[in-house]
Amino acid sequence: MFTTLRRRFILSHILPFLVILPLMGIVLVYVLETNLIIQNLASELQGEAILIGVMSRDYPEIWENPTMAQNFVSSMSGLVQTRIMILDSKGIIMASSDPLDANRTGESAQSQAISMSSTGEIITLTSYNQRMQNEVVDVFVPILHESSGTLGYIRLTHRLADVYQRFLSLRYIILGVVFGGLIMGGLLGYMSAITVERPIKKVSQAVCDIASGAKTENIKEEGPEETKTLIHSVNIMVDRMNVLATSRKQLLANLVHEIGRPLGALRSASDALLGGASRDEDLQEELLLGMRSEVDRLGRLLDDLSRLYDQVLGSLELNIKPVNIHDWLINALAPLREDAQTKGLTLVYSIPRDLPEINIDPDRMGQALGNLVNNAIKYVHPQGRIEIGAGVRGGELWMRISDNGPGIPQEEQQKIFEAFYRYQTGARFPQGMGLGLSISNDVVKAHGGRIELRSEPGKGSHFTIWLPLVPKELG
Repeated sequence: MFTTLRRRFILSHILPFLVILPLMGIVLVYVLETNLIIQNLASELQGEAILIGVMSRDYPEIWENPTMAQNFVSSMSGLVQTRIMILDSKGIIMASSDPLDANRTGESAQSQAISMSSTGEIITLTSYNQRMQNEVVDVFVPILHESSGTLGYIRLTHRLADVYQRFLSLRYIILGVVFGGLIMGGLLGYMSAITVERPIKKVSQAVCDIASGAKTENIKEEGPEETKTLIHSVNIMVDRMNVLATSRKQLLANLVHEIGRPLGALRSASDALLGGASRDEDLQEELLLGMRSEVDRLGRLLDDLSRLYDQVLGSLELNIKPVNIHDWLINALAPLREDAQTKGLTLVYSIPRDLPEINIDPDRMGQALGNLVNNAIKYVHPQGRIEIGAGVRGGELWMRISDNGPGIPQEEQQKIFEAFYRYQTGARFPQGMGLGLSISNDVVKAHGGRIELRSEPGKGSHFTIWLPLVPKELG
């Protein structure tokens, strides 16, 4: 019955109302009936009895003559709505306003009440009256004389059924309040359950959409703090899944572009050679060099994809060893000098010989450094300048690649470290898979370091690798 979260929330919210409000109503009715109503009735009867007792003092003969007593009771019965009875000093009934008591004259009344009121106290009793077949309230007021003592007693009797009948309307009011409270509690519980359940239902639907591969939008963060935290986490997951989907499409587009171009060039060159270009030695050498260049391009592409595979698997393993940074930098930058000179760039080193020996993976770090330098070579205009420096500051080793190229806009500086992202405006990163900077960033982070970028359009760029002198992995 309560299989859904909404129904359980509704039940949990209205259950206190279902239990507490009826109990409060029952207790309220009981307290009103047993304490307030009966006490008020007893006080009212006592007041009436005292008033009748005071009036009876003007008629002393009623305590000696039953007929006079009956006449007095008959005259008083029109003033009150209760049974009036006159008892002599021994508790014998002398007169009553109830016609059913006509044959009871001369009988003894409640001896317990008479013995209790003989001391002059007003006695109030609640009991079940067999004759009236109902629960009644009796009030006994002794009438005292200064010289002769107790003359007799005034007894007033009121049926509680009459009181309960008058109290019935109040019961209905209390019942209506309880019922209205239950309805209001149910509505509030339903609204509260809907408020809590709606965002959770959206989260569940978003997770199902992710599992089925459907496109999912971010969910509005609403509800209690715990629900907002859950929705925020799901939104982060949705954003990452959307980025992955976009990256997958971009990867396929880049593969088609990057593989198709060298393959087309290789096909054209091979067709030319088959068509007789091999007879011209200069043309043949030029075609073969071009083919070799395109094969090298495909090789670099394969290397990037291999490193991407490592990123996806999270299997970036480092072969850490002590490395002399000065010698390592000179050797790592040597293959890049030829590419820079071929493009007409000036490559300037500023590498002190007293750099410390630190623990790194020389091959992986060489890839990271090479990617940064290669990107600088690609976008700096011919006759441009690239400076590579290194040093130590604050317990860290820094290696900086600076250029005088067109620079990178502020809004693009964080995006260029994302996989497959290629800056399209101008000449920044015109070729490649868009993996170089992403791989470099991952390698540096794996060493416990970071890459900083400072760049302004038209003023060049400065990429700085920061590495701790004592890697955390080695304590």
